[in-house]
Amino acid sequence: MKKIISVLLIALLILTAVGCGKKEPQKVVNVFNWGEYIDESIFKDFEKETGIKVIYSTFQSNEEMFAALELGGTDYDIIIPSDYMIERLIELDMLEKLNRANIPNAALLADEYKTTSYDPAGAYSVPYMWGTVGIIYNSAEITDEITSWSSLFNPAYANNIIMFNNPRDAFGVACKYLGYSLNTTDEAEIRAAFDLLVQQKPIVQSYDMDTIYDKLEGVSATIGVYYAGDYITMKENNADLLFVLPIEGSNVFSDAMCIPKGASNKENAEAFINFMTSTDIAMRNMDMTGYVSANAEAAELYAEDLDPEDYAIQFPSDEVLARCEPFLNLPRETLDLYSKLWGDLKS
Repeated sequence: MKKIISVLLIALLILTAVGCGKKEPQKVVNVFNWGEYIDESIFKDFEKETGIKVIYSTFQSNEEMFAALELGGTDYDIIIPSDYMIERLIELDMLEKLNRANIPNAALLADEYKTTSYDPAGAYSVPYMWGTVGIIYNSAEITDEITSWSSLFNPAYANNIIMFNNPRDAFGVACKYLGYSLNTTDEAEIRAAFDLLVQQKPIVQSYDMDTIYDKLEGVSATIGVYYAGDYITMKENNADLLFVLPIEGSNVFSDAMCIPKGASNKENAEAFINFMTSTDIAMRNMDMTGYVSANAEAAELYAEDLDPEDYAIQFPSDEVLARCEPFLNLPRETLDLYSKLWGDLKS
């Protein structure tokens, strides 16, 4: 009997030891972001600080991100869409409300980002970065002064033009050139923009997003439309590149961190948003991306070290910003028209 009890006690001790040796499942947060839009070295610091591992993937446009959410594929815990898309996601009940108690660093946001037009109560989003859209061109290859969107429709630059590969931005360029609002719902104006894009198509080298880096830096293309922050990083690899915000005006955008509806790791996501909004991390992300953080202190510190040329691009004057407008969420019928015409253009 004693022998049986001893055997049972040994077995129990072994099971207890094995049980004690089991590790808890790794805490994770799945982040879905634009390409070239974060300093990925911060992920190790976040894991060290919180024990949460970052699983990271990227998209190239708001529309691509939206399609991924609609398909219900990978379970994303954090997405970083732009203003108008956030407004749309809120309207469609596709975002979780944030527990602001878990995001104390939101107090560091500049006043103009503590409430936004796309999320007035700040219930669903915490602003990340902002910037403008303009023309990037190679001044060694193009000696003309570039000031207008007309350059993207100029046959003299045939087969050297890179155009946005998403409908809202591409139509936005055409609308601005024609003198229309980025947010027009007038079908005649939208169709006029479409006609202009059709005329442009034969002289476009390609419709691109992130691949524009290699093409403009490597001179396989000489002119394209893209974001100001990306210009700041591109010119480090090609000093001949210049940026201009066209005289007709352009888009000024704000991107923000959100949690998709039904996210599996909501508290982990809120911890990540809080980490990203801290001054030190915001500074590191600005250094890597060339965009301006919504964190007021970080933006001020970052601006101190900029040369005047970069400062004018990353912190446009009020006069320049007066020519710009944000994209707004549009009625369903207008979005359907954009989708149809974009499909016709690309077919």
